[in-house]
Parts: sequence; structure tokens; C-alpha cells
Amino acid sequence: MKYFNKEYTLEVWGEYACFTRPELKVERVSYDVITPSAARAIFDAIFWKPAFKWEIIQIEVLNPIQWFSIRRNEVGCIASEKKSQIFIEENRQIRNSLMLKDVRYRIHALQVFIPIDARSQGTVIRQPDKNESPAKYNAIFERRAEKGQCFNQPYLGTRECMANFKLVANDCNQPLPIRESKDLGIMFYDWNYKPDGKNAEQMFFKASMKEGVINVPPKNSNEILR
Repeated sequence: MKYFNKEYTLEVWGEYACFTRPELKVERVSYDVITPSAARAIFDAIFWKPAFKWEIIQIEVLNPIQWFSIRRNEVGCIASEKKSQIFIEENRQIRNSLMLKDVRYRIHALQVFIPIDARSQGTVIRQPDKNESPAKYNAIFERRAEKGQCFNQPYLGTRECMANFKLVANDCNQPLPIRESKDLGIMFYDWNYKPDGKNAEQMFFKASMKEGVINVPPKNSNEILR
């Protein structure tokens, strides 16, 4: 059976955002715009199943890029079995963050159905329900997105930056992206998970914004840097 991957568009906005650059370990500095990974996570928060995956294909920047800095208290360690209690006063760290404010994006993504016989390096990556179909998952996502429902609260880079969203049914009467072109440099693309589901490698791509639009290459493209 031949399947057709359906494209969906979400308009996403929030008061604050921080899409942290991985090369900066101490201070949090955001990318200029949302990363494909953060965009995918918003779709995942609304609806996700092992039977399909979300692929971001385009990001439109609707609000001008605005920055602000903030100093925050953070805890310098995490709880574990050996260290179940953390004394905040002893582990408090003051860090600066360079974040974005008043962000708004229009994100285009494909809901890519994974066939039953899909395999990865000889290993079956899932055992789906025989009665499942792309149309079933299309309908569920559309219903949830239209009602503003989500399994987890979507966020813009960090969990304290909550994201609002709405499903865009068509491109008519929609706000135009900003009239700005910019080379965004090397940007984090997403994680490439191994068949064991434990190990993962970072993927990057050379991002550029033309008239407010960022075209995201496919995962298997030669443009993806590993």
C-alpha cells in the first residue's frame, strides 16, 4: 500500500524563548530563531505515536528578532540514587542568559507514516497495530490541534518558556514573514538515535533565512552535518 505524508502548519508564539546553542556550556545563548528540533518537539507534544514521525520542512519567522538578557539562579547538579537530596544554597549558580522575546513562527511539518515492515539496520523498530492507517493519525492530530489539546505543555526551547499554538488550515489571510534575510550559521538540527534507542549523535545544518523563511533539509540530505 502506498502512503502519502500529509503536511501540517502550526502558528506558534510565546513571550519568551531560548533555543540554546550547544557549543556554549556555561552561559545560555539562544539561536536567532527556533531550531528544527524545538519545532518538532511542539508537534510531538500535541500528538505522537511510534507509528509516525514529524519532519520539519519550513520555518517562517513572523515577528522581528528581539533579544534580552537575564540573570538566573540555577542548581549546579542533579539528583541521583547516590545523592537524593540537594541543598540549593550549596549548589546555587548564577548564570546569564541571552534569550528571545515576543517570538512568533509559522512551522510546516510532514507527518511521516512508518510502514509495518519498516526496519533500521536489520532491526524492527516497532510492532504496530494491524488496523492502523495514516488517515487515523491525521484525524487525531487535526482534532487535537484544532482544540488546542496537547499531551505535554509545548515550550520554546526551555520549559519555562511556554508556547501557544494554533492549527493553520490554509495560507490565505495569514501574516507575512518578516522581510529580513540573514545567514544563521551552523544550527542544531536534531538528534540521530541509534537502533538501541540509547545512544544518539547530534546533527547540524547550515541555516539561512531568506525574507523570513528558513527551508529545512531532510534528515538524509547531504546538507546535514554529523
